[in-house]
Amino acid sequence: MKLTYTQPTKERLDKFLVASLEIARNKAQSLIKNNLVTVNGNATNPHHFLKSGDIVEYKQSDIKEATKVKKFVADKSIKLPIIKETQDWITLNKPAGMIVHPTEQMEEGSLAAALIAAYPTIKKVGDSPLRPGIVHRLDKQVSGVMIVAKNQKMFEWLKWMFSHRKVNKEYTALVHGELTQDSGIIDLRISRSTTKKRMAAHPQGSELGKEALTSYTVLKRFRNFTLVSVTIHTGRTHQIRAHFNALNHPIVGDKLYKQRFIKEHLDLDRLFLHSTKLEFTDKAGVTHTYHAPLPKELERLLTTLTPRA
Repeated sequence: MKLTYTQPTKERLDKFLVASLEIARNKAQSLIKNNLVTVNGNATNPHHFLKSGDIVEYKQSDIKEATKVKKFVADKSIKLPIIKETQDWITLNKPAGMIVHPTEQMEEGSLAAALIAAYPTIKKVGDSPLRPGIVHRLDKQVSGVMIVAKNQKMFEWLKWMFSHRKVNKEYTALVHGELTQDSGIIDLRISRSTTKKRMAAHPQGSELGKEALTSYTVLKRFRNFTLVSVTIHTGRTHQIRAHFNALNHPIVGDKLYKQRFIKEHLDLDRLFLHSTKLEFTDKAGVTHTYHAPLPKELERLLTTLTPRA
């Protein structure tokens, strides 16, 4: 199959394929990277800019699966816990137990399903139909502040802000054990572990994985536990969980990163990890800061612990 680019202005190849073939951008990029799409007979990259007269060629058989964009149903029954809404974005307080967006398994009850029910036009915002307006995520059992773009321009701005580490993200966490330092920096690279669904933090000096930087400050010490404020300076999958696990201070309630030496288990059916603060600057240069208070179940748990003098 051949497509001729006829627009007078230049456009990125991956964006052109998204619009022309009605596929998600990540799938368009995968096609290009696997040399299943050529421009004027040559392999290229997703960021290649097309000019008028360029011939984009692909085999229909190669992209049959990629063009099957999965769709999910809007769910009006899910309440959106909105903190603030503007014409360009929504900030909300995601509860623990809610998945942000469906995966290839098409799980129900997602934040994404609630978003498209409340804001139908948001379906067309973002890089993938499965992630409408969503530029970042929280793990299913993590609660707290999130931001969602309501239009493509805001999506691209937020995406740039997150990728350039210009969004301030702070969390509150309860970890097993008593941290000896009042504050610290965890600078350990992270990659996917051989253990299913886990991430691994590599020893200092290792060149494996991707850079990951986390800083923390102790808020309060308890017998066998420490409450900390955490700031992530990179956005790796399970970053906080993997980093504190590497220090032998895993997050309370984390069944995936549990360790055998942990003897005292608390009655908690979620992670004691909460996104407390999100701060960013909009395109006009105005800084916006949003907070989400610690959920009641986490506050109650703290009252059952024995404080250190």
